[in-house]
Amino acid sequence: QAQLVESGGGLVQAGGSLRLSCVASGIPFSINVLGWYRQAPGKQRELVARISSSGGANYADAVKGRFTISRDNAKNTIYLQMNSLKPEDTAVYYCNALIGSYWGQGIQVTVSS
Repeated sequence: QAQLVESGGGLVQAGGSLRLSCVASGIPFSINVLGWYRQAPGKQRELVARISSSGGANYADAVKGRFTISRDNAKNTIYLQMNSLKPEDTAVYYCNALIGSYWGQGIQVTVSS
């Protein structure tokens, strides 16, 4: 059974940091393009960062220089290191595997001003 499980969210003050993790099972992991998306209240889900099977990454303009996506194929895990957080980063964050279109259940990140 395919499953993506996020962890590491929570409440943080502006300027702080959080590290999200997403553990995958039952999916083709090492060959997959993996990503983090987010959805704020009243807004559409948007891509935050994506990492290819070879490790190449791209980022939304809003998070460039502050967020870093990485992957550990041995652990079937992807990460999102979020630094210099801003209130506008508040959203539910989802991990995604492109091949097969798998999604995690989402995790709340709240940044207070």
